[in-house]
Order: sequence, then C-alpha cells, then structure tokens
Amino acid sequence: MKNYNYYNPLLRKNAHELRNFSLSKAEKRVWKQLLSKGRMGTKFKRQRPIDIFIVDFFSQELKLIIEIDGCSHNFKPKYDAWRQKRLEALGFTILRFTEGEGIQNTSGVGEQISHAVYCLKEEKRQKEKSKYSV
Repeated sequence: MKNYNYYNPLLRKNAHELRNFSLSKAEKRVWKQLLSKGRMGTKFKRQRPIDIFIVDFFSQELKLIIEIDGCSHNFKPKYDAWRQKRLEALGFTILRFTEGEGIQNTSGVGEQISHAVYCLKEEKRQKEKSKYSV
C-alpha cells in the first residue's frame, strides 16, 4: 500500500482554510508566477498536509517542499529546525524562502526552484536507470 507521502487527512480542513483564506502576498505571487499550472515542469499542490504539518507548496513527484517564511518564523527558529529535520527524515527536500524574497525577488526564487526541480528529476532518472542495469 502506498503511503501517499505521509498525507494527513486530519489536517484537510485546516489546509483548505489556509489555501483559500490565509495565503500571504508572497505565497500568492510565488504560486501564480512560478508554481501553478505546471510552470516548473512538475505539479505543485498548495497547503498540503504532510505528517503533522501543513507545508506551503509540495511536488509529490519530486518529494519537494517549498516554504515561504513570513515574519512569524523569526520567533520560532527551534521549531522550524525541528520541523524541517523531521520532514527531511521522511525523505523530503525542502527549499525555504523569506516573504521578502517571494515578493521582491520572485525571479531569483524561480531560478532556485527551477534548479532544484532539474536536479531532483535528474537524480530520479539516475535511480531509475540504475534499477534496470546490472
């Protein structure tokens, strides 16, 4: 049975509310300009429940999480480090950007995401290739 990337249905309602009523300006910009409609060559989902968390953006194909950190993250660095460590232990790759980067340097954020997508796809191809070669 698939684990569905640790999808947590208990957080579905909270994720729905975040997706529809609580996106920050930076999250909206990153979504509309970079991640929606497969613009990066992979499908991203917004406000995805994973394990005991709700992540900002998630590519299931690449197990890539993108987080946009607003000013509230300035007051909880230990929690953010623990959260990231736990998600990485589950096999996810995480990219973090500040809200300022998401608003003022959207193209730079896009370049970093594009590079990560390329690298993760290449890594996935290499793993698949080595599976079938003896």
